[in-house]
Amino acid sequence: MEISLLKEVIANLGINDPAEVVVVGDPLASMLPSPLAVAEVALSSVAASMVAGADLSLARSGRRPEVELDTVHIAAAMRSELLLRDPTGNALSGFAPLSRLWLSGDGWVRTHANYPWHREALLNGLDIDETSGDDLGVRVGEAIAKRSSREVEEAVYSAGGLAVAARDQAEWRQSEPGRAVAATSLVAIEHLSIGTKLGAPLASLARELPASGVKVLDLTRVIAGPVGTRMLAALGANVLRIDYPSRPELELHAIDGVIGKASATLDATSESGYELLHKLVDEADVVVTGYRPGSLRRLGLDEDQIAQQHPGTVLVSLSAWGTNGPWGDRRGFDSLVQIATGIGLASSPDGIRPGTLPCQLLDHATGYLLAAGALSALALRARTGQASHVSVSLSRTAQWLLDQGVQSMSHSGTHEQGDFLVEPYRVSLGDGWSSISPPGKIDGMQLSWPHLPPRYGSAQPVWS
Repeated sequence: MEISLLKEVIANLGINDPAEVVVVGDPLASMLPSPLAVAEVALSSVAASMVAGADLSLARSGRRPEVELDTVHIAAAMRSELLLRDPTGNALSGFAPLSRLWLSGDGWVRTHANYPWHREALLNGLDIDETSGDDLGVRVGEAIAKRSSREVEEAVYSAGGLAVAARDQAEWRQSEPGRAVAATSLVAIEHLSIGTKLGAPLASLARELPASGVKVLDLTRVIAGPVGTRMLAALGANVLRIDYPSRPELELHAIDGVIGKASATLDATSESGYELLHKLVDEADVVVTGYRPGSLRRLGLDEDQIAQQHPGTVLVSLSAWGTNGPWGDRRGFDSLVQIATGIGLASSPDGIRPGTLPCQLLDHATGYLLAAGALSALALRARTGQASHVSVSLSRTAQWLLDQGVQSMSHSGTHEQGDFLVEPYRVSLGDGWSSISPPGKIDGMQLSWPHLPPRYGSAQPVWS
């Protein structure tokens, strides 16, 4: 089966002699139906991570393993947070009541208020006192309806919250933020420094995983970053996730976001915490960050600081809107990026109310591209000693999707056909929880998650 967009990604990653990918299973579009190229982007992003893993094996051991993908497994993996099950067999809700579409005075607005601090900022931006008045949702709706979409967007962001006006593709492409995103690479790779971290050589075992012995420090939250770092874990990396103790994760992401990893908390704003964090970075091969651009500079974790203080370390940066242009320092999530870039209106069933993709594709595809970029950077370092800074963003992945065009629905699938025979790919996480195993086979061996069951924040902030 041809992977239509893979060649483009491989060229972006600088892989000269890629592994061939064997794809089995039914057409992915029937399981992830959309007028946009969701299936093609999903398959190509996962394939890119596997091809990059095979290239890392080649760089480290002189042997390139065989790669195989199953389309049904990929469809399940792209909806992994929706297919997570608690001990009673139930799914967990991913969105709070105030995280939704609203009708403004001139169109649609999408808000995100899952975390308490984002909820508070949303209410502040709309001048709403939570402690008085009628139903909060009604008051938020009334406040938004009195303003234009762009006014709501700016007021909420100015208050530190998250809201975006719905745009069509043309509006996004012509906007300053859209032009800034379009000017970047899908996976941007910038050379940093020559260092001494060449990575542990692979053993001569035929079934050694590509990233065996690689240490990855995970400073990400909420789907995209965790998807990328857990894929690195499935490919053999030792992944340690660090969270700030006063900003605990929501229950869904406290499970889904730590699969395959050790999870610890650390207050890096204290002197001792700062020193410990940098000790972890000094021992890490890869540092992955997913916080708002610029917010980690005070902790010494921007690319120039990493290059100077920890030469040889590969840095991977994830953002919502990229790091350039007027939105380069803004927070964002998949649901917001879909609406702002025109994906929502392109997916609309009636051409009026924005629709949604059959999965949080921007999160998942960007996560696999993140993993591919990290693996390619490790391969380059193994060959030359050159460290790199890899950058990916949800909005650039959105542009990649939109660049493939909009087509009429040629298949009869629906978002709700849900579990599409996922049980063969379901694995226990312990304590009655279950989720989806990592997609892909290396030399005929199905990838699996290490560090199960996951325990959010229970590990020590040390390398195992």
